[in-house]
Amino acid sequence: MMPLIFADTGEINIIKRIGGSPEVKKHLENLGFVAGGEVTVINEIGGNLIVKVKEARVAVSKEMAQKIMV
Repeated sequence: MMPLIFADTGEINIIKRIGGSPEVKKHLENLGFVAGGEVTVINEIGGNLIVKVKEARVAVSKEMAQKIMV
């Protein structure tokens, strides 16, 4: 298990756990980041990630990506 920030670009990963405060968890859940779901890193720009989750592209900050364990 590792933070999403270390995942390889283009590789499909399964979300194992979401960390952080209840507010952060709820926010990530609303974006589609749920345990058992798939996430793919599309690109990295300045440490921030563009990811594909539930057929949508979402920008995630470096801090948020460190809370998503794959």
